[in-house]
Amino acid sequence: MQLVLIIMKLKAIYPGTFDPVTNGHVDIISRAAKIFPEIIVAVANNKAKRPFLPLETRIQLVEEATADLSGVQVLGFDNLLIDFVLEQNAGIVLRGLRAVSDFEYEFQLAGMNRKLSKQVETIFLTPSENFMYISSTLVREIALLNGDISQFVPACVVRELHKKQKDHGN
Repeated sequence: MQLVLIIMKLKAIYPGTFDPVTNGHVDIISRAAKIFPEIIVAVANNKAKRPFLPLETRIQLVEEATADLSGVQVLGFDNLLIDFVLEQNAGIVLRGLRAVSDFEYEFQLAGMNRKLSKQVETIFLTPSENFMYISSTLVREIALLNGDISQFVPACVVRELHKKQKDHGN
């Protein structure tokens, strides 16, 4: 039993919709990869959020953006996060905090997850200062208004969003 708990503490799950993945996300993942030998980037198929990009595309973009990082795996999920974490034999949920405004919501989530499973801990990382203001929502808005998003997202995201604009006649 002790060995299972030790192994679980070595694997972290970084969940999100990643709609799209940003340089801030990649910053968190790359810094976490220095702490944890195994990270699963868990791309949520959260239909309630009505994602801009399909799940398969979001998974592919995260894979491409993190291809040079060892120990990083990208998986989609469509169930309760805590169930997914336990299915993956992980013991850590990794969350990013950009600003104080994120804290209250993230604090509630961490408390709820701890209530659902005492085996899982939540760890928070803040992105580097030059990425703290980036959000997927702002990136999508800039892209939809034909603005330059290249400084906020990996090149693969720029290509995908430009392709999506052309497909929709923008």
